[in-house]
Amino acid sequence: MSETEQITVAERSPGFGGAGETGTEVSLPVVELLTGRGFVTGKSGSGKSNSASVVAEKLLDNGFGLLIVDIDGEYYGLKEEYEILHAGADEECDIQISADHAEKLASLALEQNVPIILDISSYLDESEAEAVLTAVARSLFAKAKKQKQPFLLLVEEVHEYIPENGSVGECGRMLIKIGKRGRKHGLGICGISQRPADVKKDFITQCDWLLWHRLTWNNDTKVVGRILDNDYADAVEDLDDGEGFLMTDWAETIQRVQFFRKQTFDAGATPGLEDFERPELKSVSDDLVSELEEISDEKQQRENEIQELREELDRKNSRIAELERELQDARDLSRMAEQFVDSLVEEVNGAQPGRTERERRRENGKTTAPDLDSGPELKPETTTNGDGASADEGDDGGFGEAFAEGNGFDDDAFEGLAESADEDPMDGFGESDDEEMEPEGESEADDGTARATDGEVASADGGAVAANGAASEFSADAVLEALNSVTEMASGRDGESQNAVRQSTEFIDADGTEQTTATESEDAELVVRELKADIGGLATKTRKMLEFYRETGPETPLNAHFSAGGDGTRTDAYAHNRRLRTRGLIQHAGRGHYEYRVPELLEQRLADRGIGVDEDTLEEYVADIEDSALQG
Repeated sequence: MSETEQITVAERSPGFGGAGETGTEVSLPVVELLTGRGFVTGKSGSGKSNSASVVAEKLLDNGFGLLIVDIDGEYYGLKEEYEILHAGADEECDIQISADHAEKLASLALEQNVPIILDISSYLDESEAEAVLTAVARSLFAKAKKQKQPFLLLVEEVHEYIPENGSVGECGRMLIKIGKRGRKHGLGICGISQRPADVKKDFITQCDWLLWHRLTWNNDTKVVGRILDNDYADAVEDLDDGEGFLMTDWAETIQRVQFFRKQTFDAGATPGLEDFERPELKSVSDDLVSELEEISDEKQQRENEIQELREELDRKNSRIAELERELQDARDLSRMAEQFVDSLVEEVNGAQPGRTERERRRENGKTTAPDLDSGPELKPETTTNGDGASADEGDDGGFGEAFAEGNGFDDDAFEGLAESADEDPMDGFGESDDEEMEPEGESEADDGTARATDGEVASADGGAVAANGAASEFSADAVLEALNSVTEMASGRDGESQNAVRQSTEFIDADGTEQTTATESEDAELVVRELKADIGGLATKTRKMLEFYRETGPETPLNAHFSAGGDGTRTDAYAHNRRLRTRGLIQHAGRGHYEYRVPELLEQRLADRGIGVDEDTLEEYVADIEDSALQG
């Protein structure tokens, strides 16, 4: 690109502020447009969007890159004449995108010089639209620092992002950053607004070129008076459609100009009564769309996986809640059984107001647990008479017989009730109802009672229920296992498949046969054959482009494509060029030029496999590859 290259956009018009001969063409320097800061303003219908479209058309005619931020969906008419990527959120766009596509869009714009319309109007959610613009602007700025490629960012209704009053959001701060620091990296910005009074004055005053179309609101004309002078503030109200005052850093005087009419379909024109006819629009390369669609597919897959994890988490949480309810029911049942047994014990031993049986035993130091295997008898101690018989035998008032007959309980059943009085079948989930915990391995047993084996709990009718039944089903281990499974699920999928894929080295031999070799046994000849196969598998035109780079040195994809028999179409040229670049056969050399790197690629592949060769041998290998794959 020549530093003096210009585009003609308007002609001088008569009237106040006119300088020079009327009808003289007015041109703008391309470098200043692409890398500088511009501002175009005017009320609705004054021609500001037409002027911006004329600038865009002239840049596209000369093959220069730009990205248009379309707030109202009025720039798609450019596709009537130009292959420009229309990205947004609805089906009218070439591709539906989100913030995930930002980095790829920046790569297409700066690396492949693809012009782009970012249609913000197609997003129903304003926050999503702003997030997309913020991500794209950030990616452009980051990539421009490396590319150093002149590029223009054209932003409609810039006052919505850089307001004079109110806070500036993340998107506005990114645009201001481009305005302040983008020039040194080759990234320019042009803001368009119908309300200059609402645009941050720091942005306007730092612009290299400004175009003032018709303004009538008093607050807006005051801005004209402050930046130009009061005479221009009065005259700006009487400008015709498309007419404006052009103020630039590279011209000594302010010019009154009449901008040309745009050549493409005016999608922003106010609709009339006649039928609307949408023009036939040019389509972009399928390769460009497919690359962006891959990102969309990956995003959808991630969203589906996240949704599945959320559903799994909901199921786990529901199961945990169910287990907790059943656990509480089991605890309640245990307490009821204990209270029932205490009542029976009190009835047998007699009421002792103010003192429980356990308190009496603690005072007496009786804390040793009974033998759980044999257990003491439930009958009280008896004395023998002179005949060796029990003093209670045959006595109708005897304890064992009276209790057994009068209450319908036998000895074994009562042992089970005594056991449940001192043992919580849900031990480990919560604290005991007693104020004082007994030492481990010891338990309290009421006088005249014994523990039931295997944790039996007495039932109301005198039967025994095993504590390892319903209650033990909800043990601490069960709940902890459920909690742990939720934790594992929330932190990510099981890593079973992380090491499931083993890579192997594959290549296509010259005869088209697929081969697979172990990476440990590669030798130099095999690496050479692989590289031959890589190059030999390319399309004829692509190989001829590679040969052109080898013979000519750093060149542009357009020249390489033309020399290979192509028609020099930018889209086709960069599509073939991308196949060479992604395989490492060429590399970017700066300023849109690419250079041949097959020798470096071969050396790199040999080194990756631990194979060292001298320079002469390397040259022989390279010559063999070039003779066979490029000229063969």
